[in-house]
Amino acid sequence: VQLQASGGGLVQAGGSLRLDCAASGRTFSTYGMGWFRQAPGKEREFVAAIHWSGGGTYYAGSVKDRFTISRDTAKNTVFLQMNSLRPEDTAVYHCAHKKFFGNLNVAQSYDYWGRGTLVTVSS
Repeated sequence: VQLQASGGGLVQAGGSLRLDCAASGRTFSTYGMGWFRQAPGKEREFVAAIHWSGGGTYYAGSVKDRFTISRDTAKNTVFLQMNSLRPEDTAVYHCAHKKFFGNLNVAQSYDYWGRGTLVTVSS
């Protein structure tokens, strides 16, 4: 499975961005997809995830009510709508693909990762 993320960029605090991540290849086995981020000097952290068939969503507390994850199963694409962005949201955002049942908020449980897209929020 290959993952291609897009949509990052520079935005002012309070602004919005949408990240897209398209999956290609052997995508017939997809349990869920998620977004993680890593800021400079910090460890990678969970942002949001979505259960592929049922559509259930999961969010980190720091982004809940500001970010929305969704998916288009026909296009094998997951989206992350980010509103009310804050400078502390600045990071490289990575999408990830999980083939089988397991925890969707744990990075180590994912099977495939995209390269990441940079989101910079200025104050």
